[in-house]
Amino acid sequence: MKTPRVVAEIGCNHKGDIEIAREMIKVAASFAQCNFVKFQKRSNKELLTPEEYHAPHPNPQNSYGETYGAHREFLEFNVEQHQQLKECCKEHDIGYSTSVWDLTSAEEIADLNPEFIKIPSACNLNLTMLEFLARNYSGDIHISAGMTTPPELEQIVNLMEAHDAAHRVVLYACTSGYPVPFEQVCLLELRTIEERFGSRVKEIGFSGHHLGIAIDSAAVALGASWIERHFTLDRTWKGTDHAASLEPDGLRKLVRDVRAVSNALTFKDTPILEIELPQRNKLKRLQGVHFN
Repeated sequence: MKTPRVVAEIGCNHKGDIEIAREMIKVAASFAQCNFVKFQKRSNKELLTPEEYHAPHPNPQNSYGETYGAHREFLEFNVEQHQQLKECCKEHDIGYSTSVWDLTSAEEIADLNPEFIKIPSACNLNLTMLEFLARNYSGDIHISAGMTTPPELEQIVNLMEAHDAAHRVVLYACTSGYPVPFEQVCLLELRTIEERFGSRVKEIGFSGHHLGIAIDSAAVALGASWIERHFTLDRTWKGTDHAASLEPDGLRKLVRDVRAVSNALTFKDTPILEIELPQRNKLKRLQGVHFN
């Protein structure tokens, strides 16, 4: 199987500070050895209704502004800053990507031409945005399937097929919660997605919001070739995603473990492996064994 690619989702865990974002890129690349980092891009007044924009944050202790709109604007990087982050990723030899939450953001990030653009679970039924990316963006399109019904997922894949873009799609099994208890991770959805769509899309991935790192190795064993996890420098920081994120050492261990599991998922290419021969010659007892 392919060595799984690991995406460290920085998202908004940079707290609106581009220098923290740069440090997170460096840590994900050099210390954790991830393949990609991923940010988020929102056009908040397009995405939110006026009522949502001007309402208080539902969890005021996590807010960076007096209203939810002000909170979201505080955490938002503009296109020029995303270009800077992409260049920072190149300096540290790690891939750059971004989740887009609306059509304007999709247009802006597509112009930066990252290797892939992510569609979060919350936005995967924005068919106008999906169609725009299918037609106007040549990179891969990663789509999370959290809080999405089977008919809705079929509609998404049908749309991508209709625009000859399904071969660029990676579908992620996902449960949308922060954090998700183990019994609701539902890892076997990877098999369901593979059975229904494995021959129709490019690859299958897993986007996890659980605690710890054991689940991700199991996802690789079930066929996920992409693993995405939220990443933070400090889980005690203010914000809704930090509690379901991995700190640097956890991310490093996750990368280590999923790659080890991937390397172990092979068959023997000969009945007795070369590494076994000295032990066989030294320890194997064949007395009384007869072969017909």
